[in-house]
Amino acid sequence: MAEKLMKYSEAVKQFDPVLGLETHVELSTKTKLFCPAEVSFGGEPNSQLTPVSLGLPGSLPVVNKTAVDYAIKLGLALHCEIAEWSQFARKNYFYPDMPRDYQISQYDKPTNGNGYLDVELDDGTIFRVPIERAHIEDDAGKNTHVGGADGRIEGADHSLVDYNRAGVPLIEIVTKPIEGVGERAPEIAGAYMRAIRDIVRALNISHARMEQGNMRADVNVSLRRNPSDPFGTRSETKNVNTFRGIEKTVQYEIRRQAQILSEGGEILQETRHWDEASQTTAGGRVKSDADDYRYFPDPDLVMLHITKEHIEEMKAQMPEMPRERRNRLKAEWGLSDLQMRDILNADALDLIEATVAEGATAAGARKWWLGELSREANAKGVTLEELPITPADVAEVEKLIADGKLNDKLAKQTVAGVLAGEGTPSEVVEKRGLKIVSDDGLIDKAVDEAFAANPDVVEKLKSGNMKPMGVIIGAVMKATRGQADAKAVTKVVMGKLK
Repeated sequence: MAEKLMKYSEAVKQFDPVLGLETHVELSTKTKLFCPAEVSFGGEPNSQLTPVSLGLPGSLPVVNKTAVDYAIKLGLALHCEIAEWSQFARKNYFYPDMPRDYQISQYDKPTNGNGYLDVELDDGTIFRVPIERAHIEDDAGKNTHVGGADGRIEGADHSLVDYNRAGVPLIEIVTKPIEGVGERAPEIAGAYMRAIRDIVRALNISHARMEQGNMRADVNVSLRRNPSDPFGTRSETKNVNTFRGIEKTVQYEIRRQAQILSEGGEILQETRHWDEASQTTAGGRVKSDADDYRYFPDPDLVMLHITKEHIEEMKAQMPEMPRERRNRLKAEWGLSDLQMRDILNADALDLIEATVAEGATAAGARKWWLGELSREANAKGVTLEELPITPADVAEVEKLIADGKLNDKLAKQTVAGVLAGEGTPSEVVEKRGLKIVSDDGLIDKAVDEAFAANPDVVEKLKSGNMKPMGVIIGAVMKATRGQADAKAVTKVVMGKLK
């Protein structure tokens, strides 16, 4: 039965929303956090295991130094205080995909704490999100429920467990309560998550592919009557893995909770789940407090000691951050705010920059990635990155146009050939015979035939009426299968009219 919801505009008039986001970022290390098992996506189930990742008796964890360095870099990007001493703890709970029956995480002594991230909204407003901590932990495995609807446990007759992901290093970024969001709460949540994605990619510490589970968020929402009131009871919607889903979750929970509170009801502190198909959240289990996890220091791991010298070493390796990079490229490419926003919304900035680095103009690269290629990606339901064409290919197409070997029509056919797996742009042009016809003799003959077929048009042209010129050029293009150089055709036509 559908839940009653208050209109969003009314909900944010009556109540003050407070957000909290717990973002899990899977690190792109070669091995797991505490053992040498390989980390890769899509491997044969239960093939990337060691005694440590299975939690077998007598096996001992050894911390992955690269994962710690990645955590330090992220802490620096989030303006966190990097702790000289931090500690791993055991977080105890039973779930089938936790082979040890506890997760190794950080509790009261995290590596990174007390930071912030400034996020830019669509209208240029900067909103500061306070960060409580960014701690290191290992991931659980993956359950697949068989026999139920949409892979859900409800109605399933059995479940399969893949432990490959168990032990993969994560950083969990936990915000402080995000206050003052008002009606822009969904937009702020989405902008924050996009900013996190951009930062971890810039740092090259995570692929941040949400569809592969590299990055996901638990979305906490609570309401109170006035900003001066104590925080309300929160719900926590688990493992939302699309930006749109995060925004919709915030909006739905505000509407749902506002309706309950307006009728005198109480909000249950619980975990919930976002259902993409119905665009709703559904109740899960009553939320556990930290005490229920019985945290205690992991006796098999010594404390992490991060020296000031090592932090300085990590600072020296920090790349340009996404906001600064966007502003620089916007100025270099001469883009308006709207044009840059279109690039960001299409997730095309990296691809366009790489295409420019291969020799294309910024305008040409933007035209292809936001035009023909964006339409192709949308039609296939994939991201631009997943298309079988590279920035080098796009730059080569642009060079062929600049060299006068392709026109726009032939360039589109060339790109279609590359997408079809027929080879590089030059190979496609050769195989399909797509080069521009620049032979004066062939063009001269095609123009004569067009004149003969359209004597009335020729008379108008000779009298100085140039409007029907397109009829002649179109006939020549048809005769040459669109391969004639339009400038050459126009030159021949004008020569014959004298």
